[in-house]
Amino acid sequence: MSIFNAQATASIQICRIMRPDDANIVGNVHGGTILKMIEEAGCIIGTRHCNTQNGDRCVAALARVERTDFLHPVFIGEVAHVSAEITYTSKHSVEVQVNVLSENIVTGAKKLTNKATLWYVPLSLQNVAKIIEVPLIEYSSPEQEEAGKKRYEAQKLERIETKVRNGEIIMSVSLPDRQTKEPYTVAFSQSSLIHLIGPSDCTLHGFVHGGVTMKLMDEVAGIVAARHCKTNIVTASVDAINFHRKIKKGCVITVSGRMTFTSNKSIEIEVFVDADPLVEAEKGKYRAVTAFFTCISLDKENKPLLVPPLKLEGEEEQKQFEEGKARYLQKKAKRLADKECQQ
Repeated sequence: MSIFNAQATASIQICRIMRPDDANIVGNVHGGTILKMIEEAGCIIGTRHCNTQNGDRCVAALARVERTDFLHPVFIGEVAHVSAEITYTSKHSVEVQVNVLSENIVTGAKKLTNKATLWYVPLSLQNVAKIIEVPLIEYSSPEQEEAGKKRYEAQKLERIETKVRNGEIIMSVSLPDRQTKEPYTVAFSQSSLIHLIGPSDCTLHGFVHGGVTMKLMDEVAGIVAARHCKTNIVTASVDAINFHRKIKKGCVITVSGRMTFTSNKSIEIEVFVDADPLVEAEKGKYRAVTAFFTCISLDKENKPLLVPPLKLEGEEEQKQFEEGKARYLQKKAKRLADKECQQ
């Protein structure tokens, strides 16, 4: 197999000005819009790299998005610069690291707003069930390659564990039910969105773009958080998004979100995507994507507000809350460790 120089073949940059339809009512660009741009950049670089060798033509399909942090908000009128670079390749997958920089074109000020790591799998254009072998990249050192291998093994294990944990289907919640629920409970804020997958949502294979799915998931997470807090909501981070199964054109997807944990200033929302094939109804509904979103509540000056505590009902909600608390403390410890390393 050929080995390609990562610097020569494996980095791109795209940019786009943020328009009013990209933002919420107070002018912050939706986290889902940024996630979609991140995925588009990853798909382009992954597909381009996997077609640098002879053989079947292919397209890179999103398999997983690692934890993504929203460091600063992006506003209407700013230009988002999305840079993507391939940092590791296994036999059948590609790791892409993406940074997003926002630019105020009036003042020239720039700031780093997002960092993300994505994993792609190349699928043959002739046979969607066939995974193409990935061209290897050249690493600057054996240590760099070994670090990439460790990240690959860790995400592979977590994908398997997440798929087992999220096997159940959750039912959507209708508005009349909510009117009978007590505020600040899981049942009160739980929300669902239904979407028919059309041609504009799909790749060359006829399967939905990962970025389209992530944008819908972010919208649902925002609705759940807003129903709980009754304030402006922004996405602070997204824990790993796992794409368990492909979603085909013509499917109806139900994107459902429910609160699992609240700290003083943050809200964790678990989001599921269930797909229902209308034409091939005999195949039945299935769980396609899962993730945890963390949102924060803001006042009119975009300053963080205290989050109303979550009222728990039953042992299952208590269990989910404790698991969410463990994730929160783990992320907090990692942030502090990273901060110390930078000093």
